[in-house]
Amino acid sequence: MTGAALAVDGASWGPDRQSVLLHPVSFELTPGRILGVVGANGAGKSTLLRLLYRLHKPRTGRVLVDGDDIWRLSARAAACKIAAVLQEQAADFSLSVREIAALGRIPHGRGFARGGARDSEIVEAALIRMDLWPLQARAFGTLSGGERQRVMVARALCQEPRLLILDEPTNHLDIRHQLEIMALLRGLPITIVTSLHDLNMAAGLCDDVLVLARGKALAFGAPETVLTPDRVAAAFSVSTQVQRLEPSGDRHFTFHL
Repeated sequence: MTGAALAVDGASWGPDRQSVLLHPVSFELTPGRILGVVGANGAGKSTLLRLLYRLHKPRTGRVLVDGDDIWRLSARAAACKIAAVLQEQAADFSLSVREIAALGRIPHGRGFARGGARDSEIVEAALIRMDLWPLQARAFGTLSGGERQRVMVARALCQEPRLLILDEPTNHLDIRHQLEIMALLRGLPITIVTSLHDLNMAAGLCDDVLVLARGKALAFGAPETVLTPDRVAAAFSVSTQVQRLEPSGDRHFTFHL
């Protein structure tokens, strides 16, 4: 797998002509980078992600993956380029870990019931990468929250995407499982866009950050230049202090009303 180039060109969306949940936003992401999308609840994070994984068609503008407008691709072709891991997880808890992961092969024309040798190799590689090999026969419903999230990432990887979209991948996970998911994401050789609530996590994980507020883009760029106290205050309506941690030099955000 290799990363895709992502370009969002003036993309906006709203449920009707009177309502705009996301005003026109533009940015470019080079292959292999991790973009964190941050903002308060209702800022437009999930709306933007839905444009990127082709659930919503932009009211204006375009979303380009490797130069291709994703709405000029068939749904199957788009699914071979873009995979999404959402907060809603698999509904059929009786399926095994391996069976759920293998569902990611469906866009390539083969599901887990008909998969050939190459499908099996891809599924096995995804399970190993996500540290799920010992759990492959377990029913999904018996897993912990962190294990389930890793299964959903494995299913996405089985699509062999060039762009991976994650909606709050650490939501409702304890600290250990949050760290596990973040470490696994850092090691993926693809382009990643993820929404995050935790600014410290965004600063530590992401190559680039997009700050949204009330459906508008406030800033896009490297975390150290984008996540300033004034900008965080504007986006989240809180006072912010930034400290340098020793000896790493990493920045740490603290918040006050």
